[in-house]
Amino acid sequence: MTMQRSIPLADLSPGMAAELTRRLTPADLAPFAVRYGAGGAALAARALLAEAVATRLPGPGSVILGETLRHHAPPREGEALALRLSVLSVDPAAGTARLSCRVDGAEGPVLSGEIEVRPPAEATLVEAAPGPARLLPPLLARCAGRPPVPTAVVHPVDAESLKGALAAAEAGLILPHLVGPEARIRAAAAAAGADISAIPLTATEHSHAAAEAAVRLVKEGRAAALMKGSLHTEELLQAALAREAGLRTDRRVSHCFVLAAPLYPRLLLITDAAVNIAPDLKAKADIARNAIALAHAVGIELPRVAVLSAVETVTPDIPSTLDAAALCKMADRGQIAGGVLDGPLAFDNAVSPEAARAKGIMSPVAGRADILLCPDLESGNMLAKQLAYLGGAESAGILLGLRVPVALTSRADGAASRLASAALLRLMAG
Repeated sequence: MTMQRSIPLADLSPGMAAELTRRLTPADLAPFAVRYGAGGAALAARALLAEAVATRLPGPGSVILGETLRHHAPPREGEALALRLSVLSVDPAAGTARLSCRVDGAEGPVLSGEIEVRPPAEATLVEAAPGPARLLPPLLARCAGRPPVPTAVVHPVDAESLKGALAAAEAGLILPHLVGPEARIRAAAAAAGADISAIPLTATEHSHAAAEAAVRLVKEGRAAALMKGSLHTEELLQAALAREAGLRTDRRVSHCFVLAAPLYPRLLLITDAAVNIAPDLKAKADIARNAIALAHAVGIELPRVAVLSAVETVTPDIPSTLDAAALCKMADRGQIAGGVLDGPLAFDNAVSPEAARAKGIMSPVAGRADILLCPDLESGNMLAKQLAYLGGAESAGILLGLRVPVALTSRADGAASRLASAALLRLMAG
């Protein structure tokens, strides 16, 4: 448990200083970008200032009364920001203090000026709120020391998908083998300012042929994983699931998102959101098994699986509640192993301890879920994308249940999401 102590007014003196550093992630910027567009980046720097006052100097219980600030340049996603607060003067009669503040980015000042604060009258000790989970650092940490996986990168014909693959190679996660129309791939490399002359490339006419050629590389032992580029998921799935490809197993293929949401204190897996449209009980059992295996790979020893529905009671009129009850009984009998299942659970009492308590739900899963097993593809897809686009969650995606892992991202995903998906691929490749 981390505790934070405030500095009361009587203990403040000119020259006292505090520092805070933060690398801006999509989760930091998204809440402001949704409301304020391009101007939201500057507000993210001001949010960092407010955080420093509330947690460092003077600390918990402090109130910002006024500010005189100048914005120099808006910060960028991924940029490391360094903030410094320094006490300029203290006015015991007014109960206030004046502080200088400065936020610097990679290329110079982002924000500077002065603020007036009212520190607490007495020292206050509070438990630090859990910070937002970060997706990439823990995944990369678990990948450390593992050799890169030979990976067929399918149809990377735009700059973003190609940059994602190259970033994964630079991070030591994969050994890329590019597959697709050669002219378009080289044009994407030129647009990205990347040199791909040393990377093997198998030329194909179009995306369908690229998917088939990538699967052949796996069958021939020249690749041990697949990474989706700029093509439709169905194209890649059709090639990977073909009987002649030899990639299928006895287990149902499913997709899993791994997300780090700013307001949730742990990684959250959501499944299935991309493959199984309306899974039956047998398919859901495999979806659960796949997700549990992924949870183990990312470091969750005994994942808590919430089987979602609209309600938390078994209701014959809602088939998903019946499936949830059956899945839990299958787990009780050892048919689904490696995790703790409970359901049906509604979304609120799956992730919120307060909601679970309010509804009288006593469960090792309720309020603390690691995996959300959704009733169908539509609910899973919408839930994951709402968390990403409106909740600022960082996300990665992977296809499970085949003989090799498949990094499966959206064509709208940026390089950071593709890199996180490559980390999942590295972890699932063994």
